Amino acid sequence: MDLTGTSRTGPGRLDPLHRRRLTRAVERALRGTGRARLSVSACDLTTGAGYSYGTARRFVTASIVKVDILAALLLRLGRQGRSLDGPQREQAARMIIDSDNDAASALWAQIGGAAGLSEANEALGLRETTATGAGWGLTGTSARDQIRLLRALAGPGGPLAASDRELIWELMGAVNAGQRWGVGAAAGSAGRVALKNGWLPRSADGGLWVINSIGRIRDGHDYLIAVLSDRNATKEAGIALVERVAVTVMDALRQTTSR
Repeated sequence: MDLTGTSRTGPGRLDPLHRRRLTRAVERALRGTGRARLSVSACDLTTGAGYSYGTARRFVTASIVKVDILAALLLRLGRQGRSLDGPQREQAARMIIDSDNDAASALWAQIGGAAGLSEANEALGLRETTATGAGWGLTGTSARDQIRLLRALAGPGGPLAASDRELIWELMGAVNAGQRWGVGAAAGSAGRVALKNGWLPRSADGGLWVINSIGRIRDGHDYLIAVLSDRNATKEAGIALVERVAVTVMDALRQTTSR
């Protein structure tokens, strides 16, 4: 799978010209956004096409880490031969569907906090995500690593049982209507989307906003996409930026099937 757009051209691949055009389009989307920074990774699991921009950048996760927390919990329970009990299932649903922070904190404690998340991420194949005892929302990550997480959830061969993967996608597909922005804007009228968003004003950046969105879009093809950003002037400006980039990248990936 080409996540950088640098491998040889073939069916479904972005050739060098299309990569350059897409990169210019992403950079145009960033114009006029002040200090905002952004990274995006996306792949089409059906064709093998992929694209990444800003791969060296790291961002705090905000609430997108809640998907990772649930995966870590399911991994831990699976190793113990157990499944979610009633209270855990309720907390997992509130954490993903409602983005409930209290539920996330409760499950964060149950996985062993930063150490537990790091252990799970090693099993899931994440290499650029760093948990911290300062809090789950300050976990550091990359767009590329979020695609690794989504890939571990999307297909067989990973450490999670099929039923656990299906549960995560089910919850991400049921996110509240008011939180279906971000990569959901790139789904189109016929697409099914499962997503999780994160938003956080950071005092370390003078109150500027972290706006992140990760998800899966299925519309005949099977796409994974992660768009991370920070230093946005407002929440609304960050959402608009993430959505512009998600639509731009998804349109380019879809065009690879028509060439």
